[in-house]
Amino acid sequence: MKKISYIIIFSIYFSCLFGQETILPALPQSEKIALVNGTIHVGNGSVIENGSVVFEKGKIIAVGLNVPTNGMKTIDCKGKHIYPGLILPASKLGLIEVNSIRATIDAEEIGDFNPSMRSIVAYNTDSKVINTLRPNGILLANVVPDGGTISGTSSVVQLDAWNWEDAAYKSDVAMVLRMPSLLNSGVRVGQRGQRNDEDRLAMGLKKVEDIKAFFREAKAYLASEKPSQTNLKFESLRNLFDGKQKLFVHCSIVKEMLVAIELSKEFGFEITLVGAEDSWQIADVLKTHNISVILNSMHSLPTMIDDDVDQPYKTPAMLQKAGVLFAINDNDEHNRYRNLPFNAGTACAFGLAKEEALQAITLNTAKILGISDITGSVEIGKHANLVVSSGDLLDMRTNDVQAAFIQGRQVDLANKQTHLNEKYKTKYGIK
Repeated sequence: MKKISYIIIFSIYFSCLFGQETILPALPQSEKIALVNGTIHVGNGSVIENGSVVFEKGKIIAVGLNVPTNGMKTIDCKGKHIYPGLILPASKLGLIEVNSIRATIDAEEIGDFNPSMRSIVAYNTDSKVINTLRPNGILLANVVPDGGTISGTSSVVQLDAWNWEDAAYKSDVAMVLRMPSLLNSGVRVGQRGQRNDEDRLAMGLKKVEDIKAFFREAKAYLASEKPSQTNLKFESLRNLFDGKQKLFVHCSIVKEMLVAIELSKEFGFEITLVGAEDSWQIADVLKTHNISVILNSMHSLPTMIDDDVDQPYKTPAMLQKAGVLFAINDNDEHNRYRNLPFNAGTACAFGLAKEEALQAITLNTAKILGISDITGSVEIGKHANLVVSSGDLLDMRTNDVQAAFIQGRQVDLANKQTHLNEKYKTKYGIK
């Protein structure tokens, strides 16, 4: 009986293993390619009608009208739209495969202060989730570690690679700090008041002091030419203190954001606020201090019980009006990040112009991640990270990505879901 059980278990395992789709990374671009006659959404707010994009060896070499295309492979995009590849600004993509199965989770380490942890080395290029993002136009992602107060460093990956070394687009772009909660219970939507509010707030403030003490010790250590002992945690903060790395502060309410600004002032960090649901309340302060924001999915309830119910939808337009550099994110682990373009589309319905919304998931994100010199817009000299859609990329009803290129390589848009779709269409004779 025991032998039969083992046979059944191994049969299920191998059927699942070999039942997955086989999608290989694309080969390097071998010939000059031109996308012609398309509507080019540059990503910087401008649009070129009936334009062409030419790229060679993975880089864009020509953009505009009446571009010579003789002697090269041409792809007719008449009636279609050409976009820069979308960038997911903060996610656990490739770090978590199945939330309910612990063996597939590699997003965090034990301990409260882990600045030496690097998300890039844990990134799993064989994740089946990755393939479901490309058909929606998402070609790059910033992979962020989780857990503790200082979680480690995030890295930008391109979504068509053999291993994490191939995937690394820009490694260790930011140190990740998760701000302790300074919110009293009973004021957040869905919470009830409790008697220990003062204790909870005191605990949060105590953690803030611990963070400041940790950074002060690190600053003193790094100022020493020859420390008596090597401290790996402090050593891993060297790029942050040297200004070569940003500090991504995950926070929510105004109190927490003001603490982040204090950290920026005391230690000279360049910070980006992630989540920052109440950033609209201090937009002028953020603009004054040149602080950027990554907004999480707006398909959620507001933070505070007295906020407008549609406040999350209105926040992007309010930050745009205030001149704050911001990006739109999709942190919803149920749809696994692929609704990024539709989050931007939702912002259009609440005051954000369409090209501004596109910028919030392309060029703005590239600026925040420090990669705007090589990607984020359809401009000469940048990597050919391009998406061709037959309809509006930000509209769920018309979004239909028909081709995508990462550094000039045309990537496969198939995934487990598309394979299952074709399988059962064939079975039931559906055309």
